[in-house]
Amino acid sequence: MTYRKKLIEVALPLEEINKQSAREKSIRHGHPSTLHLWWARRPLAACRAVLFASLVDDPSEYMPDEKSAHDERERLFRLIERLVNWDNLNDEKLFAEARLEIARSVARNLGVEVPVGDAAIREFLATKAPPVLDPFAGGGSIPLEAQRLGLRAYASDLNPVAVLINKALIEIPPRFANRPPVHPPLTPGPSPRRGEGGRGEEQPSLFQKEWRGAQGLAEDVRYYGKWMRDEAEKRIGHLYPKVSVIANPDGTYRHATPEEIQNSKSKIQHLTVIAWLWARTVKCPNPACGATMPLARSFWLSTKKGKQAWVQPIVDNKAKAVRFEVRTGEGKAPDGTVNRRGASCICCGTPVPFEYIRAEGKAKRMGAQLMAIVAEGKKGRIYLAPVANHEEIASTAVPIWKPELDLMGKAAVNVPLYGLRTQADLFTARQLVSLDIFSDLTIEARKRIESDALVAGLPLPIASVYANGVMTYLGFAVDKAADYWSTICFWHNGAAHQKIVNTFARQAIAMSWDFAEGNPFSESSGHFFRFVSLISEVIDTAAPAISTAQVKQCDAADLYSNKEVCVSTDPPYYDNISYADLSDFFYVWLRRSLGKIYPEIFTTMLVPKAQELVATPYRFDGDKERAQRFFEEGLGRVFVHLREIQQPKYPITVYYAFKQAETEEDSNDDNNDTLAVSTGWETMLEAILLAGLTLTGTWPMRTELITSLKKNVSALASSIVIVCRVRALDAHAVTRREFIAALKRELPPALKELQQGYIAPVDLAQAA
Repeated sequence: MTYRKKLIEVALPLEEINKQSAREKSIRHGHPSTLHLWWARRPLAACRAVLFASLVDDPSEYMPDEKSAHDERERLFRLIERLVNWDNLNDEKLFAEARLEIARSVARNLGVEVPVGDAAIREFLATKAPPVLDPFAGGGSIPLEAQRLGLRAYASDLNPVAVLINKALIEIPPRFANRPPVHPPLTPGPSPRRGEGGRGEEQPSLFQKEWRGAQGLAEDVRYYGKWMRDEAEKRIGHLYPKVSVIANPDGTYRHATPEEIQNSKSKIQHLTVIAWLWARTVKCPNPACGATMPLARSFWLSTKKGKQAWVQPIVDNKAKAVRFEVRTGEGKAPDGTVNRRGASCICCGTPVPFEYIRAEGKAKRMGAQLMAIVAEGKKGRIYLAPVANHEEIASTAVPIWKPELDLMGKAAVNVPLYGLRTQADLFTARQLVSLDIFSDLTIEARKRIESDALVAGLPLPIASVYANGVMTYLGFAVDKAADYWSTICFWHNGAAHQKIVNTFARQAIAMSWDFAEGNPFSESSGHFFRFVSLISEVIDTAAPAISTAQVKQCDAADLYSNKEVCVSTDPPYYDNISYADLSDFFYVWLRRSLGKIYPEIFTTMLVPKAQELVATPYRFDGDKERAQRFFEEGLGRVFVHLREIQQPKYPITVYYAFKQAETEEDSNDDNNDTLAVSTGWETMLEAILLAGLTLTGTWPMRTELITSLKKNVSALASSIVIVCRVRALDAHAVTRREFIAALKRELPPALKELQQGYIAPVDLAQAA
C-alpha cells in the first residue's frame, strides 16, 4: 500500500503546541470548557495541530530535495505555531491559509487542481476531504477543531451529556450562522451583554449590526437567559433575602438592628448576599456534652493580606451550643473541627471518629448551621455573622421535584457513607427549589423564543428548531447552576480569590463538611446570569459555525460502516474516569429541562452504563479481571472497526492519557505507579497492533500547567498522540534479529531528531 507521508509522521513544532495547550488551562472566557463541564477535555491547540498535521503532506513528498523540504517544513511549522495560539482563534485570514494548505494536500492525493478562492476551498474541503470522525467525542474538542479547519465533523458518544455538548458546539451554530437574533429590540438602557446581571453598554439596534457566525444565536441566549433570571427572581427572590448593614467607623460592617431598620434616618445599606456559608452538624457523642457540634474543615473566610477574615466559634457551655461571629484584621482563625483522622467536638474537645458521623448521617441526623454570610460591598466582599431570619427563610423552601435517584460508582466516592445516597441529597431544599424553577423557566422560555422567531420572519419549522437550539444552551446554564449550587461546593478563602468552588473541583463527588450556598440573583460568584454569559461567549468566540457536522449517540464499534473517514480520537482508558457515573449529576437536570425536545437521547432515567467502555469493577460484581477483560475486548473491537472505515491515505491519531504524572521521586523501578503506566502504555499499543494497524509516530503532549521547575523537568507528558496507519495485508514480517538490527540502525538518528524537536528526556521512551 502506497501513501504520502503526512507532516505528523515526520515532525511537529512540539514546543509551541505544548506551550499553547498548557496555556489553555487558564483561559475561561469563550473557551468551550465553560460551555458545560466535561472531564479530561483535550486542549483545542493540540487537537488543531494534530488534525492539520494529519491532513497536510510532509514536504519530503513533493519538494525536490532535502534542503527545500526542510525549508518548506519550517514554513508549515510557523503556520502551526500561529494556528495554536488562542489569541488567533478568530483570525479568519490565518484559518483561510490553513484551509488552503489542507486543500493542496487533498488535491495532490486526488490528482486534481487546487480550487481558487476561500469559498471554493471551503466547498472543496466539505466535499472532497475525508470527514474527521471522533467516536469518543466527549467534550467535543476534536470535532470542533475539525470544523474550524473547514472539514466535515462526525462526532459520536454513548453518553447523552457528551452528545448534547457536541451538538451545542458543532451542530447547532452552523444551522443559524450569520442570522440576527430573534428577540424583540430592547429599549435604550443597559444591555446584559457583558454578563454581569444587566451591566454593560447600551444595546445597539438589531438592524444596525452585521451578525456574523453565531453572534445572533449568542445574543438570543443572553436575552432569554436574562429573562429567565429576572422571572425567577420574581418567583423565588423572597428565598434569597438581602442583608441590612451599617458601616462601623473602622470600615467594617454590622447588621442593622430592627429599630435602625425602622428608622428612616439610619444610614442603612441593603446588600445582596453572594453566599451563605454553612457547617454540617451532628450531636456530640459524649453523654456529658450532647452539643450540636459543627463540622468545618476551616474557619477562614479570606486569607488575603490586609483583608483577612474568619469565623470565630463562640461556645456557650451552659447551653451546650455554638454560635458564630466574624472577625477581621490581625489574628488567626481557629483550627477546623474535621481533619483526615476524624472530628472533634468544639464544646468539650471529645474526639469523634468518622464511623460515628457516618452513622448519624445515614440515620438522617446530620444537620447544618449557618456560620457566616458573604455580601457584595462597594469595595469588595463583606463578611458578616449569621442572622436567625436568614436561617428561618432558608428552612421554608419546599421543592416540588427531587432527583431521587441513587448515586453510583465514582459519583459516590464517600458521600453515601454519610447518608447522601441520592442525587437530591446533594442539595439543600432551597437549592432544589431554585433548580426546579430554572428548569421550568427553560421550558417556558422555549415558547417565547418560538413566538419571537415567528414574528421575526422565520417559518414555523425553522422557528421551532431555532427555539430548541437556544433552549439547549439555557438548559446547559441550569446544569452549570447545579454544579455551583450543591452542598459539595465550598468557599475558597485563598489570597488571590475568594469564591464558591464548584461540585466537580475533582473528578468525583467528595464530601464537603462546610459548604457555600450561592445566590442565583447576585452579581458575583455562582449567580445564574454568569453561567448564561459564559455559554454565550463560547458561542460567540469559539464556535466556528462553518462546515457540516453530524452528532450521533451510538457505540464506537458500530457506526458509519459505509464511510471512509479520518479518525482522530481520545478513547477512555480503563477506570481513569467513569463518565457515565459522574454525568448522572447533570443528566437528571438536562432530562428535566430538555427531555421533550431530545426524547431519543433521554430515554433512560440515568445515563446508560452497561455498554460504557470502562473497566469499573462494581459493574461486574467487584470482579476486576472481568472488568479489565470487558474493557480490553471492547477497545479491540473498536480499533478493528476504525481500521475498516479509515481512509487509508490518511493516518489515525489516538490520544493516550496517563492516569497520573510521574515525578522524579516515584519513577524508580520498584514503584507500582511506574509499572501501571508502563503496562497501560503496552496494552494500548497491543490493542492497536492486534487490530491490524501499524504505528508511524508518537508525540508527547504536555497539556498540564506545571508550576514547579522540578516537576517540569521530571514529569511525564500528560498524554501521547499515537499516529498509526492501516497495515497492508502483504506487510513484510521480520525476525527478531532483523528487528533489533533495524532498531540499532534507525534509533540513534531518530533520537537526535526528537531531541531537536524539544522533546524532554523523560518523554523520549514514548516518543521513540
